[in-house]
Order: sequence, then C-alpha cells, then structure tokens
Amino acid sequence: MQVSFTHTPNFITQLLPRIRSVPFTVVKCSSMAINNNNNNTVKVAAAQMTSINDLTSNFNTCSLLVQEAVAAGAKLLCFPENFSFVGAKDGDSIKIAETLDGPIMQKYCSLARESNIWLSLGGFQEKGPDDTHLCNTHVLIDDTGNIRSTYRKIHLFDVAVPGGTVYKESSFTEAGKNIVAVDSPFGRLGLTVCYDLRFPEVYQQLRFQHQAQVLLVPAAFTKITGEAHWEILLRARAIETQCYVIAAAQAGKHNEKRESYGDTLIIDPWGKVVGRVPDRLSTGIAVADIDFSLIDSVRTKMPISEHRKPLDFWKAASL
Repeated sequence: MQVSFTHTPNFITQLLPRIRSVPFTVVKCSSMAINNNNNNTVKVAAAQMTSINDLTSNFNTCSLLVQEAVAAGAKLLCFPENFSFVGAKDGDSIKIAETLDGPIMQKYCSLARESNIWLSLGGFQEKGPDDTHLCNTHVLIDDTGNIRSTYRKIHLFDVAVPGGTVYKESSFTEAGKNIVAVDSPFGRLGLTVCYDLRFPEVYQQLRFQHQAQVLLVPAAFTKITGEAHWEILLRARAIETQCYVIAAAQAGKHNEKRESYGDTLIIDPWGKVVGRVPDRLSTGIAVADIDFSLIDSVRTKMPISEHRKPLDFWKAASL
C-alpha cells in the first residue's frame, strides 16, 4: 500500500503558515523483545518531505504526515534526515541545535505519544561537544513518547559533488563512534543516517554481528548523487544483508542553494521495492508490511550467514 500527496492539499497550504572499516562498539536496547506476536506482519511507513529553515512549519508537516500514517494503519513512521530543520545559510543548524531533552525533541515525543505511533527521526541537530559542532543524531521514539535509542552519524559527508558543489559536514558535525541496533515491535532495527549508506561494513555489522532485521536509512541525498546511486545502493544493502530497508528521503528545493533527490522507498529482503511515494518530489508517505516470515524464508533458503568467511580467513588468503 502506498499513500502520498501528489500535490500540496489545501489544508496543508492553509495550516503551514500558521502553524573505511573502523572498530565499532554496539549500543543495545533490549527491553523489548523482537516481534513475537502471532501475526507475521506489521505495517510501517516512510515519509517524504521538503524541510526548510522554519521549525514550526516542519513540525506541522510532520504532524500531518503522522496523521496520514496512523490513518493507514502504520505503527512506525520514519522521517528523513534533517526532518526538523534545513538551514538556509552556513551556521543556521548550529544556532538551533538542542539537547534531546530540549523543547524541539520533546514536541516530537509528545506527537508520538498523542498519536500512539513509533517515530524514527534522523538525523536531528543535537547540541554537540562545543559551540561550533553538533551531532547528526537518529532518534527512535516509542508510542509512549519515550526515546528508545539514539545513533550519531558515523560517516560525515565531506564530498565534492559533480557539478561544483563542495560539502564539508565535518566542519560543523562531530562524528559518532557507536553502531546501534535496537529491539522493537517491528523487529530488530539497525539505525544509520544518509551517507552511511555508502559503507557496507556498517550494514554487515548490523546484520551479522547484531542480528538486525530492518535497516533504517533516513537521508537527504543530493539531486546528482541520488539520480546516480540512491536506489541501487539501497537495494544492494537489502540484498546483501537480507533485511528490510526503510529509506525516508528529503525531496525538492529547500532553498536557493540546496536541493534533495527524494524517492522514499521501502525494500524487502529480496531487494524488491514494496513501498514508494509515487511522485519523487511530493510530500507524502509510503506504506508497506514488514513480513517476518519472508525474512526467515529468504535467510533459510540462502543462508549467507553460514557461508560467510571469518576475518581470519581473509588475512590468510591475502598472503
């Protein structure tokens, strides 16, 4: 099932003005077991939006998307990177960065609680270790409004994109050091953010060392890199880990300097796209079922976890 806005509805228009391989450690939240209901499926959703430099407008858009997800029967809604704010000029994100117990995140906690839905929020501009740095933080909130887990983006986007634009995320962002997997009613979730997608070792760790079943990839891919690599990379990560991948995307022009590719996707463990916002640039949601029996079937019939070679094998083979 897919739900989307193919254009901006009148009620939104009226409402918005008002309103490298590295050593990893793992952070585990094991207070909730992996889905063990009699039901083999659970419905999830992924959002697509165009965030701007207005915290209130972005929150209002997120609130409307939550309403859409709840109406569609989703129990988890995943938002894209920078869901709450995209700055118009350098330094804007640092100025609005807050701790996780600050008023911005607490509004989203209240939204999750009042709507009785889990929210994946990544990445949030979390106040960093000093006045010149923030953390790009993926926050998972449960349906009671409590923060269940956080992941700070490990791989920072220091890239010269074809066409002349140069990005230097490390100039204002402190890189994370921990890989994060967390149990939930939607299976065991692996938390990542955007540029992490290009580093398969993260996802290999999440699947084979930390038993992830669903990989979350909130992103704000550039138009150029998205056109070239977005879907290919996502499907590759799903296939090589035999996990569902939920990829919520920023879409369209945020300001005169910044444009995101969009194309929010949900992909199954066989690499099939099972959810997609039909219009790559529209505001809306994609909805799909996480089918635990499919995960088990794919992994049983092609047991790559048993066929993988240990690191010691490759050390010996390289001599």
